[in-house]
Amino acid sequence: MSLTTTRNNKDYTPAGTADARLVLVVDDSKLQRRILSSSLTRWGYEVMEAESGMRALELCRERPPELVLSDWVMPGMTGIEFCQKFREMTDENYGYFILLTSKSDKNEVAQGLDAGADDFLTKPVDGNELRARMTAGERILEMQRELTAKNQVITETLDELQRVYDSLDRDLIEAKKLQQSLVKERQKSFPGAELSLLLRSSGHVGGDLVGYYPAAPGHLGLFAIDVSGHGISSALMTARLAGYLSASAPDQNVALQKQSDGSYISRAPAEAIEKLNELVLDEMETEHYFTLLLADIDLATGHVVLGQAGHPHPVIQRADGTIWQDGTGGFPVGLMSGVTFSQFELALDPGDRLLILSDGVTECPGRGDEMLGESGLTRMLQGMPEVRGPDLFRVLIEELTVFAGNSEFPDDVSGILIEFSGPDGKNTG
Repeated sequence: MSLTTTRNNKDYTPAGTADARLVLVVDDSKLQRRILSSSLTRWGYEVMEAESGMRALELCRERPPELVLSDWVMPGMTGIEFCQKFREMTDENYGYFILLTSKSDKNEVAQGLDAGADDFLTKPVDGNELRARMTAGERILEMQRELTAKNQVITETLDELQRVYDSLDRDLIEAKKLQQSLVKERQKSFPGAELSLLLRSSGHVGGDLVGYYPAAPGHLGLFAIDVSGHGISSALMTARLAGYLSASAPDQNVALQKQSDGSYISRAPAEAIEKLNELVLDEMETEHYFTLLLADIDLATGHVVLGQAGHPHPVIQRADGTIWQDGTGGFPVGLMSGVTFSQFELALDPGDRLLILSDGVTECPGRGDEMLGESGLTRMLQGMPEVRGPDLFRVLIEELTVFAGNSEFPDDVSGILIEFSGPDGKNTG
């Protein structure tokens, strides 16, 4: 092998002479190594020499080179074999590998590329071509260095994002516990009725809330709220609204009014919703609004007075299994000042049950994107006449999962179930 050069090679200035790149020259011919090393040194490279593949590997372990010039045909370990070993030992610091060969067969070139070679030079090596290939290799190494640096930045950024996500996830888990704690008792017995509550968020936290509060003696107040949107801001609003319908602080409950003797009775639901609408518009700076169903039930007679503000219609399943769904509809709360709301009345007989659900049930999409609707809800309830209390909600969720084909629903699901037994306390359903 010989190296031919032109006179103007000595005028070349290598890229990055301030930090000379380390080049390893591997050839069993001492003369050829000297010829290559001389030119490389003159161009500003730092050069190491090895007479065999084994010696080259030892040098690479001590000090990995940035560029390698290796003869293909050498005794002991060939250039192809050395290239394979070199690729196995290099880590993130990539080394640019040029094979020197007299081989020109396409299959042999493909073999070299498969082994990990980046480029080829045909012997005898032309000095200008060698310099051009070295410069090309430097460009590749520089791009690889920049890519490695950018990847490092990306990795560090992703690690930081993961830490932030983990922190947010922990906070959301705690927020979920706090929101679920707003519904302290999911099942409670009253003289004449059994109460069950459901609150299931589509994410960590949601915009639904259900609850109850003592009203006049023998009366029970119920509320079901569905705040627009999802997530933290909706959940914060439900927490604020819970204070306006508090069971533990009747003086702050807008659905109650204080009597001269200090006791509390239910305010007319329509009036209470109007009052709540003005409070929200006056005291909350938010783009959210919410639907609401507010009810007062006489546990002795089964008489129910309801105010409906955009919430889905209440459902009554009679003792004989027949189902009724209707209401006044109404306007959501928190959209417009001066809105009036209406109320209506229902009568429960022993064995009847009243079900108040959020639109996460009736608007749950099925596999074909069709919504369950009121008719679908009716079919589900007709299939579970003997299912009682919290089990009804459990079976309802199971049925919704089958309908949707997924246990993760796109909207929050909440509900109130009143199973009325009458003054004698016997449920005839």
